[in-house]
Amino acid sequence: MAKSRVSVKVAVKVLALLAVVMAVGTFVLINKMNASLEDQLFQRGKILSITGAKAYGKMIEEAIDNGVFSVKDAFDTSYQEIPGFDPPKYHTKYDFYLDKAILAVEDEMLKDDEVVFAVGVDVNGYLPTHNSKYQQAITGNKESDLKGNRTKRIFKDPVGLNAAKNTQEGYLQVYNRDTGETMWDISSPVMVKGKHWGGFRIGYSLEKVAAAKGSLTMTLIGIMFLILVVSGVGIVMAVNSSLKPLANFTRIASNLADGNMDEKITAQSDDEIGDLADVLERLRVSLKAAMDRLRR
Repeated sequence: MAKSRVSVKVAVKVLALLAVVMAVGTFVLINKMNASLEDQLFQRGKILSITGAKAYGKMIEEAIDNGVFSVKDAFDTSYQEIPGFDPPKYHTKYDFYLDKAILAVEDEMLKDDEVVFAVGVDVNGYLPTHNSKYQQAITGNKESDLKGNRTKRIFKDPVGLNAAKNTQEGYLQVYNRDTGETMWDISSPVMVKGKHWGGFRIGYSLEKVAAAKGSLTMTLIGIMFLILVVSGVGIVMAVNSSLKPLANFTRIASNLADGNMDEKITAQSDDEIGDLADVLERLRVSLKAAMDRLRR
């Protein structure tokens, strides 16, 4: 019983210390991994926004070069309101062309599951051509249409205007969308004939980002727990193996107390347990010698 109690105490203390170290290490690792995940997502969004901005500017320039509309028309801000919409929608002198030219590029970017929208806006936040999924047929239900048909609107909220006027590649903002969603807005400037036309915006779902971080966290916790369990089993086995000689010493010491001093005690290791074996052997020899003298 003495051996069991000692081994359990030692194992519990070692496991407790290991658990604390692993908990701290897991916390640090999770924070670093989550930060790395966020950075990876941001870099993906930045690349998409830069790619979209370049494609957007190039298509407008090609239209100008091919005589589809003039440079002046490309920068048209005389927004013509389309009757019957709330929030209002507008036409410009170039939006008809972008409806055909840029839509496929924008929709391609939505193949990334985390991307909610990928659109170009002019410097005033006017969005001439939204993704196909946001050009659903008008239903007459304001709440439904607000989510399903968002094209040709002017987004002049602070985040929308900042993205439209931004001249920095990969400009990151937190966007509280008017549909109730919270997301990242990553934008890059659209340049046309050397002049700032507007920005290309990528919307990243924070819910999906949080889900990805949660999945990563649970995976790391699971791995660390498994390591702790395996380490615990290994520690218990190692402690029991190391303290096994004590069981034999306890038995021999009990025999000595009962007067049986014939069994020799041999050290099996060069450590504290081996030293204890030497001490017990000297004690056995001394007691045996004393008993022999008494018998004479």
